[in-house]
Amino acid sequence: MQTGVSGMLIFELEAESRSDMGKGASRRLRRAGKVPAVIYGGGEDPQAITLQHSEILKRLDHEAFYSHVLSVNVDGKTDKAVLRDMQRHPAKPVIMHMDFQRVDENKPIRVHVPLHFIGEEVAPGAKAGGLITHELIEVALDVLPRHLPEFIEVDVSGLNVGDSLHLTDLPLPETGSLVELPRGEGHDLPVVSIHARRGGGEREEGEAAEGGEAAAEGES
Repeated sequence: MQTGVSGMLIFELEAESRSDMGKGASRRLRRAGKVPAVIYGGGEDPQAITLQHSEILKRLDHEAFYSHVLSVNVDGKTDKAVLRDMQRHPAKPVIMHMDFQRVDENKPIRVHVPLHFIGEEVAPGAKAGGLITHELIEVALDVLPRHLPEFIEVDVSGLNVGDSLHLTDLPLPETGSLVELPRGEGHDLPVVSIHARRGGGEREEGEAAEGGEAAAEGES
């Protein structure tokens, strides 16, 4: 189990079951500093729960929280689950509602995993003045819960101007498969590319400046 800065268990949530439903009940919970939520799946009935808003905010500071298997403790019973949906207030730092899906350790789950890009500062294309473009920042992955990665590393250190990496170039965890690829031709999407900068970069700018100076001398 990983811990946060103050020893907090970022992947463990303490929750309480709730029976009050509806918008009015949800508003009362939020005023009391709680987050209405639901946990469902795993062959069990959906269960309405509440969480402490302050504790949730602390965990949201950790990227891994969004793509990790969580332990949700509800009235003394622990469920393994993943965060499926989260609604935020459009103008305030308030979590309005959360959805959690129970997971079976022996069945694949579908999750969105963030991509971490490394090697950008040493890529030949970047050193030549090319522009690195992240075409994707996360990918949908089917994977067994025990092999769920916190992120997938994308190494661009070998790319030149005009090069790109696609979904089939990504290193996947054991039992992991990308959701997009089986959909057929044209779905091996680009993940990151290095393009030549428009305008030709510093060299053309320098040549343009020299041309302007020559023209000015000619006029004089």
